Amino acid sequence: MKKKEYNRTLYELQVQLVKFQKHVIEKNLQVCLLFEGRDAAGKDGTIKRFLEHLSPREARSVALGKPSDSDRISWYFQRYVPHLPKGREIVFFNRSWYNRAGVERVMKFCSKKEYRMFMTEVAAFEQMLTHSGMLLFKYYLDISQKEQKKRLQARRDDPLKQWKLSPIDAQAQKYWKAYSRARDAMFEKTSFAFAPWYVIHTDDKKTARINAIKHFLAHVDYPGKKDKLLIHDRKVVCTVDPICYEKGMIAP
Repeated sequence: MKKKEYNRTLYELQVQLVKFQKHVIEKNLQVCLLFEGRDAAGKDGTIKRFLEHLSPREARSVALGKPSDSDRISWYFQRYVPHLPKGREIVFFNRSWYNRAGVERVMKFCSKKEYRMFMTEVAAFEQMLTHSGMLLFKYYLDISQKEQKKRLQARRDDPLKQWKLSPIDAQAQKYWKAYSRARDAMFEKTSFAFAPWYVIHTDDKKTARINAIKHFLAHVDYPGKKDKLLIHDRKVVCTVDPICYEKGMIAP
């Protein structure tokens, strides 16, 4: 996508996001978006484009750090509950409770028992959220191994991106296959009818951001919605399904 086309389309979509937020405030809605994915897949940049022109009083991003000692001995979901959206709010989780199904499992930061408990309990947790009326969207940003390697190197070379580097990033390529297995198990067990997983192929950052916003807006209602603008590319965003693998949208 050329820069001029990207900027024009992004502007039009951000106008739609502002319309949606106005509707959320007027109707006292609670909206929660989870962004998971491999390191360097573009979670930060995608969330930034969603949030850029929204009112910061009713829209925020949540990116939790390492759990404290108290967190480790508490109910796993407890540390996330205070950050869930209240009425009139839109909240973006930059990694969420699904950390347990991904990073924690692969890096052995949790026990096998803790992992199994999470996989058993998450359905009930999300069902409570959606049954309460919360709008819950789960996006997994996927990237090819070659593109991830390129982006991680760019972070090392760019002094303005040093904050993005972490010990976990350094292990991303080494544990590539382990992350693939963890991702696939997560999709199989936690893509529910009431809260499905959507995959965004992010090798092209601009195209991924545009299609992520289009997909989200196409799945919510609000006054002034421009349906033609919100037609997304199904080769970029898809509901988790074997076809996603067959089309190469999910990296092996």
